[in-house]
Amino acid sequence: MFKRIAFFVVAPALALLAALGLYARDPAPLNAESFEALYAMPAPAPNGPRKIFHVGHSLVGRDMPAMLAQLAGDGHDYASQLGWGATLQSHWDPDVPINGFAEENAHGKYRDAHEAVESGDYDALVLTEMVEIKDAIAYFESPRMLHNWAASAKSNALPVYFYETWHPINDPEGWRMRLGRDLGTYWEGKIMRPALAMADEPAPIYLIPGGQVMAALADALDAQGPVGPLTSHTDLFSDDIHFNDYGAYLIALTHYAVLYQQSPVGLPHALQRADGTPADDPGPEAARLMQETVWDVVTSLPRTGVRG
Repeated sequence: MFKRIAFFVVAPALALLAALGLYARDPAPLNAESFEALYAMPAPAPNGPRKIFHVGHSLVGRDMPAMLAQLAGDGHDYASQLGWGATLQSHWDPDVPINGFAEENAHGKYRDAHEAVESGDYDALVLTEMVEIKDAIAYFESPRMLHNWAASAKSNALPVYFYETWHPINDPEGWRMRLGRDLGTYWEGKIMRPALAMADEPAPIYLIPGGQVMAALADALDAQGPVGPLTSHTDLFSDDIHFNDYGAYLIALTHYAVLYQQSPVGLPHALQRADGTPADDPGPEAARLMQETVWDVVTSLPRTGVRG
């Protein structure tokens, strides 16, 4: 609440300074043509198991990266820095507290994010922003923070992936409508493109389209009816926004398809949670639908860097 109050006090002053030429605003978003050109070619293909560092919050969680590691197989490794609804700003700026830091990082896969990026131990950095995404953009400098992380990663030869999430399933504007609108309007239009415009030499920031995969699976279930334990997209959630084991599996498949540039069709579906307990198994039919949906979505979006 304090940060929102502070914004409304400071914003008019910044607007006045900008009008007087005394305050430099962030540059305009990278133009559409230049943005498209960055993704004209697929991302460089990995040459073996990957080592991933995840920065985010509970829509990353502990179980999803653990499931990704099981899907990828021997040699895949990962670590993370998480928080409760954490912003990219809080992960970047040591003076901004990360809500829930102690609780979310009380596990063996935690590592300080700045140390991890600079270590040379990883070959991909996966970032996500808090939701409500409009609030993140308005109050927490999302484009600037994505640029900062991408610049740090680039100086350490680390490719960057931006994980698109979703909003509560009871969002008053409509969960499905927002997934159709928000990727282009906010994730790309007001975060990725402005962040890329800040770089002297823009390099692709690849997209992990979690929200788009959720939307596509929702549409598939609406069209064909129940498959295994899945009757609708609500069966992917443990509450209004957090995924359950089925949702974690779907998002792990999405990360796998983008990070490894390989179809997830045929991958195992009986996995374990991060604590070693068996995760709920969607079964072969639902798993197949999820895997095919992921690959269809990932290969249809140039920003993923993946071609079919």
